[in-house]
Amino acid sequence: MGMHVAGRIEDYALIGDMQTAALINRDGSADWLCLPRFDSHAIFAGLLGTEEHGFWRLGPAHPADTAAPHADRRRYRGDSLVLESEWDTPRGTVRIIDFMPPRDGAPQLIRIVEGVSGRVPMRSELRMRFSYGRVVPWVHKVEGRTVAVAGPDSVWHDTSAETYGKNLTTYSDFTVSPGERIAFTISWEPSHKGQPPLPEPEASLEATEDFWRDWVEHCTYHGPYRDAVVRSLITLKALTYAPTGGIVAAPTTSLPEEVGGVRNWDYRFTWLRDAAITLSSLLRTGYRDEARAWREWLLRAVAGDPENLQIMYGIAGERELGETELGWLPGYEGSQPVRVGNGAAGQLQLDVYGEVTEALHLAHMTGLARNDYASVLQLKLISYLEKHWYEPDEGIWEVRGPRRHFVHSKVMAWVAVDRTIKLIEAGDADGPLERWREMRDAIHRDVCEKGYDKERNTFTQSYGSQELDASLLLIPQMGFLPPDDKRVIGTIEAIQRELSTPDGFIMRYPTSSGDENLDGLPGDEGAFLACSFWMADDLAMIGRVDEARRLFERLLALRNDLGLLAEEWDPRLQRQVGNFPQAFSHVPLIDTALRLTASGAYGG
Repeated sequence: MGMHVAGRIEDYALIGDMQTAALINRDGSADWLCLPRFDSHAIFAGLLGTEEHGFWRLGPAHPADTAAPHADRRRYRGDSLVLESEWDTPRGTVRIIDFMPPRDGAPQLIRIVEGVSGRVPMRSELRMRFSYGRVVPWVHKVEGRTVAVAGPDSVWHDTSAETYGKNLTTYSDFTVSPGERIAFTISWEPSHKGQPPLPEPEASLEATEDFWRDWVEHCTYHGPYRDAVVRSLITLKALTYAPTGGIVAAPTTSLPEEVGGVRNWDYRFTWLRDAAITLSSLLRTGYRDEARAWREWLLRAVAGDPENLQIMYGIAGERELGETELGWLPGYEGSQPVRVGNGAAGQLQLDVYGEVTEALHLAHMTGLARNDYASVLQLKLISYLEKHWYEPDEGIWEVRGPRRHFVHSKVMAWVAVDRTIKLIEAGDADGPLERWREMRDAIHRDVCEKGYDKERNTFTQSYGSQELDASLLLIPQMGFLPPDDKRVIGTIEAIQRELSTPDGFIMRYPTSSGDENLDGLPGDEGAFLACSFWMADDLAMIGRVDEARRLFERLLALRNDLGLLAEEWDPRLQRQVGNFPQAFSHVPLIDTALRLTASGAYGG
């Protein structure tokens, strides 16, 4: 079958069960799957290496017969996370249905092959490698089921087709006729337990479709961008860890921000910032249960030590996320190192106080039942900011250079104080109102004096710097200054001028000035999709709605065929880069769609 090579990032489809997720390439290969949690070891790590590191390809047995070595058509079934791919071969057409049922017991990945026309020879090639491709499991048969065991993990493979082992891989060769359906399943169990129950693929398929249909019915958005918004919401739901309500930034690690470069990070954790903005999108579109679960997650994660708020936690609230490198994986398209864990957990990023407070404020404003501890937490966060808001920090982008006075961090500190004052004014909490109003004014004055360049009429990345930063686009969205303020308009225009790619997308910040790299890392990165959505938002806010809509529609065109976005867009290679799919891209997509719909700015 030749060497299996990972596809382009946008060639992947996401399926998941709200505890972990799999990525499936257009060629029918599952190249990424961590079990049993998002942040567990991968059993298919082919995405970050070669076929030696684990994959599961299911497709026509003679790839040379198909026009291309990948599916001719694929789509999600309606508003669900059930993937359907169709292949046309000289011998007939075949359909594959891939999904992970919302978990009730053992996690399962189910793949159903269905004959559409003719008689098509098919092949399943399953190569499980545990510990991110390093460990070859012991594979044997137990009562007709194939089981792979390594250390604490066991994965059971069930199918009605004949299977055989060769080259440490499990194969199945079979033929499907019209209307015939053959299912293949893998299920995970701790290795010290007995067998997981036999899967029921058809019943599970029906239950999975029902689950997503019911979930999507709660969506309150019915505007012109409904398809894009609903697909983004389903993706965000898929990134939510159901048992705790924690939300991962992305289900992958080390997909590069620059192909072949070193900007490769593990995103399978809950960043307070990403989770807070995700929560706000869910609240705005009618999803209150998720918001309540996340608020509970937050209160547990921060409990006992709000003074030492981390910028990120594990999906169950773990604090230790030590960063290590997996030397045996060559990386996605040679992008090394491959990292697991995230050392940024120890950074000071003062803006998270603002994002968390804003999320709690929104939950409160949208009528989420009052939680007294949430109000107490909010007051504790402000008490912390009172002592620390004027300190330099590492800022929103996790730069690994020296700490600075980032303007966005100070603006978000202002937001935290402002929203808490509103909580007290509404009679829903007690606090030193006068003192905190003075603090709010002091932060505002500080930013306007030290973070604003009068000559160029623009705010800057940090106090005294010449550099711009796309996070300054949040100033009008956060209510720090009104959209028609000349300093806001000047900033928007300066960012358009200095941080735009040739096709009008926005970079986070200039990564290099002269010889030195501003963020302490070599290399460059793509246009950051969230920032480009923020620009569309701002343009709509200052009345340039046609321009906003055109930019938004260009951004929608960057999504893959299934409506998914990674973190960034590489304007040189014209492809998606960074971890995938990325909550921090889908959230602002939803927000911009809501804003454009509210302003009536869309074509017929």
